[in-house]
Amino acid sequence: MALVEATTERIVAAEPERVYDALADYSGTRGRVLPGQFSEYEVREGGRGAGTLVHWRLQATSKRVRDCLFAVTEPSPGRLVETDRNSSMVTTWTVTPAGAGRSKITAVTAWQGATGVGGFFERTFAPKGLNRIFDELLANLATEVEQPAG
Repeated sequence: MALVEATTERIVAAEPERVYDALADYSGTRGRVLPGQFSEYEVREGGRGAGTLVHWRLQATSKRVRDCLFAVTEPSPGRLVETDRNSSMVTTWTVTPAGAGRSKITAVTAWQGATGVGGFFERTFAPKGLNRIFDELLANLATEVEQPAG
């Protein structure tokens, strides 16, 4: 099995702490910023950062639906790691400063892909599709955090 990886980045006009807090808020912000490919969103434990257990279904393509149950950890400041208990998928979110009042959000998702011809197509097309989905998620998050606080 080959590792498949997708990386999506976005610069937002908000302080890193505000961006990270919104990203780690599974009980509020995260559910609001998910694009239409996500359904059945449910926080099962926790709700903020480490210790959260969150479920959703991801409709990656018309035929490809993943039932995900992510356990969340915070291994270092500015970093959230979502590990799917139903597959080998792991998404690492990193928020870093990008100049005065700006932040860079990076999402790296990796999983063990199929082998053979199916694996070739997965490695070729799945990252592009996931990047489109995560780009929309990050655009929604940017809209949320770039609003004035309060």
